[in-house]
Amino acid sequence: MAVLFVCSGNICRSPTAQAVLEKRLAELGADKVVAVDSAGLESFHVGEAPDKRSQKHAAERGYDLSRQRARRFERADFERFDLVLAMDEGHLASLRKRCPPELQDRVALLLGDAEVPDPFYGPPAGFERVLDLVEPACARLAADLAARARAR
Repeated sequence: MAVLFVCSGNICRSPTAQAVLEKRLAELGADKVVAVDSAGLESFHVGEAPDKRSQKHAAERGYDLSRQRARRFERADFERFDLVLAMDEGHLASLRKRCPPELQDRVALLLGDAEVPDPFYGPPAGFERVLDLVEPACARLAADLAARARAR
């Protein structure tokens, strides 16, 4: 199984979600059977590490984003990943437009009916808010994925 998180530039929200889910899966012993990655819809930051503020706030909660590097979303990602999770409605709309009809069920918002707001241009509290939203969502997702992995 494989999960991809998608945001705009792949330096704030999606790398944070990737790190959180990876840690939760490891805690459940499912990190070897579920692959996790992240990507951006734009190529602004390809090859760059996540935003220093994202790294700082994530590290304060025990997540390491330092090894991640931004990459651009590719159409082939729809084939490679079982779940493609958008951070906001704009990302979701863009992904749905690009997604082949037969794979539309793989694309969703991470939070279901809510968005993870972009912290990039705001105060430090925005990076904490991202974590506050992503942590419980990824905990639920990890539990579901681990259960599915055990059932296989």
